[in-house]
Amino acid sequence: MTKRFGVATSLLSCVLALTGCLSHTRTVPRAHAPAIVMDATLTELTEQVAQRYQATRTINAAVEIVATTGGSRTGEERDSLSFGGYIFVRKPQDLRVILRVPVLGSQALDMVSDGRQWKLWIPPRNRAMQGTSQVTRPSKNGLENLRPAVFFDSLLVRGLEPGQIASLTSDVRLVDHSSGHKTDLVEEPDYDLAMLGQPEGQTVRTLRVIHISRENLLPYQQDIYDAQGNIVTKATYSNYQTLGGVPFPMKVVIRRPMDQYSLTVTISKLSLNQQMDDDQFELKIPENVPIQTMK
Repeated sequence: MTKRFGVATSLLSCVLALTGCLSHTRTVPRAHAPAIVMDATLTELTEQVAQRYQATRTINAAVEIVATTGGSRTGEERDSLSFGGYIFVRKPQDLRVILRVPVLGSQALDMVSDGRQWKLWIPPRNRAMQGTSQVTRPSKNGLENLRPAVFFDSLLVRGLEPGQIASLTSDVRLVDHSSGHKTDLVEEPDYDLAMLGQPEGQTVRTLRVIHISRENLLPYQQDIYDAQGNIVTKATYSNYQTLGGVPFPMKVVIRRPMDQYSLTVTISKLSLNQQMDDDQFELKIPENVPIQTMK
């Protein structure tokens, strides 16, 4: 017995010695808990999302938009110039985007949609396109797959719609508030609110997931899925301002991972729920410009 105990002790000593030799301790920035952590139930969160969506009837925004194309598939990314312009939204599905050429101020792009049909006019290229709001034949050029619904669905976080069900999980994300030489990492709890389709047998499809900060109970990210379960749009939200009692993000980054592009939309001036006329959503393409039909 004494001999076996001695052998076991020797083996344990060897293991501890090897562990000490093979391990390495390094210093990492220490994260701290947020000062405020808010709680909400599934019902409360779905009601809050629905109320914010219903409270926003129209959007009139002066914006700066930067497009980034490329990604892991090409091995490189390319940023466009920053285009100034306007985004107009009117429920239920009217949208118009007007962008201007930097410095010159001439029109670079004009896009309009009523949710079913869309038109696009690019004066510098003397090019015009039209088609449905759904892409049925994806182009290799990701930006050519851009449709107004991408803006509409990203700017407005929809609530739970008829026929959908919701589920709630929670997680923790690491938020970096560091500035200069001061490190400030926060482990912030969040809620992940999933909007699901109606069950089909024993299966159910995820439609959207809204990631909600527990510091203010506002969305900081929204993931939108296609019928195959792929994330087609990943929108992130920051710099919230409250107008007429409605909090709205002044910066929205729209990522389209399958199309390998992203749009950074920075809002410099915003008006909500103003009266908008029909002519604000009318686009007249010059008669001498051929119109390409996109599918």
